[in-house]
Amino acid sequence: MGLDFKGRVAIVTGAGGGLGRQHALALAARGVKVLVNDLGGTVNGELAAGGAVGAAQAVAAEIRASGREAIASTASVTDFAAVQAMVQQAVDAWGRVDILVNNAGILRDKSFAKMELADFRLVLDVHLMGAVHCSKAVWPHMVERKHGRIVMTTSSSGLYGNYGQSNYGAAKMALVGLMQTLALEGEKHNIKVNCLAPTAATRMTEDLFPPDMVEAFGPAAVVPAMLVLASDAAPTRTVLCAGAGGFEAAHITLTRGAFIGTGADAAEQLAARLAQVTDRGGETVPGSGAAQGANEMLLARGA
Repeated sequence: MGLDFKGRVAIVTGAGGGLGRQHALALAARGVKVLVNDLGGTVNGELAAGGAVGAAQAVAAEIRASGREAIASTASVTDFAAVQAMVQQAVDAWGRVDILVNNAGILRDKSFAKMELADFRLVLDVHLMGAVHCSKAVWPHMVERKHGRIVMTTSSSGLYGNYGQSNYGAAKMALVGLMQTLALEGEKHNIKVNCLAPTAATRMTEDLFPPDMVEAFGPAAVVPAMLVLASDAAPTRTVLCAGAGGFEAAHITLTRGAFIGTGADAAEQLAARLAQVTDRGGETVPGSGAAQGANEMLLARGA
């Protein structure tokens, strides 16, 4: 079964290289008109000399050279006014925005004890608020057309933790929470919102891979997951993991738990029964935060 992208328009942020470039090229190859966004910065977010124009324009030119349509934007995702102008640029060019791939990101890795708060805030600003700005700007266009696909880029560092990446991990897990709620709010408008958790050797991560695995974990291997999440056949509220040809889904689950009550010794009882409360047998994936609360009501009523 082929994935249908006929007539679609996409914005891909952080598309001047690495994963974003591969996303943009793959969408364009399937006939999607692509706005290539990249500030042209370094891995740690500093603006590279001449990079602002070069990175986005180069990928857009590469797409046009293949006979497809693309335009470039150097808007910073941290600047909402600039993001609004970027979205309008796509609408002016093609009349619509169907797909948003929130891929822009930076690293400022240090152990939590040594990390400056400014570096913590900046990473959250780029990853989390950047995705918020872009999603907010495209949302009314998607609502109007009763169609939209938004892909957030999360990470195993957020889902499971990674030493020296408290800022990055916090931002990436926050994107999962953002996705969960936007998916619920977008459902009635046919706006499907998902997360992609890539494992790929890019300029941000290539030093973490053994030399013999860099090629296997090339960013192109992540693209099939992005294409599914951006397509008409996309699920919603899904965290799809991808790397080196392997694909998995990550879930935030809820155990069956136990009713302990609110007596004076509730803490002691909880400590004594913690193994039961955390037992993963019979765990579920709640459909919403309200569903998790409803589970606790059932425990209380069944006591």
